[in-house]
Amino acid sequence: MSLNTARRLMGAFFMALMLASTSLMAAEGGFFDENFGNLKEELAAAKTEGKAGVFLFFEMEECPFCHKMKTTVFSQPEVRDYFRQHFRILSIDINGDVELVNFKGQNTTQKKFAFEEYRVRATPVMGFFDLEGNLVAKYTGPTKDAKEFMLLGEYVVSGAYKQPNMNFTVYKKSKGQ
Repeated sequence: MSLNTARRLMGAFFMALMLASTSLMAAEGGFFDENFGNLKEELAAAKTEGKAGVFLFFEMEECPFCHKMKTTVFSQPEVRDYFRQHFRILSIDINGDVELVNFKGQNTTQKKFAFEEYRVRATPVMGFFDLEGNLVAKYTGPTKDAKEFMLLGEYVVSGAYKQPNMNFTVYKKSKGQ
């Protein structure tokens, strides 16, 4: 193989790699806020910005259901706009050794935070936290579609979770779902 052929093949490989990563980023559509690893500061930012709280998406790299959520649900403009209006949105890698400051201001890692503090063992898990850092709603597994995910967000934003005996399943039924 000549040097020019090798260069062309290498260039084509890197171009394909760039296109693949760009399509995944476009699919996520800028859904997540930049994560600086300090959840206590994220709460303060959510308060300052007038948001309902913080939404955490617990995931792992090899999770096909996490990928499905990112490419078919989070990529929808109405989903992105609604969630960005009402929440700070962060991703937590349940296998991650990245340092993290939890809602109480304590140092930990993403893995310990997920497993020890919130018992996340399978993914995806979606956690909604109020402005005090309290878990107010938790959903395990992918939602059926963008409509169900929007309903989950509305369940939290409306405060329906505060009503006695009003879990998400009951809320969905009350909305005709």
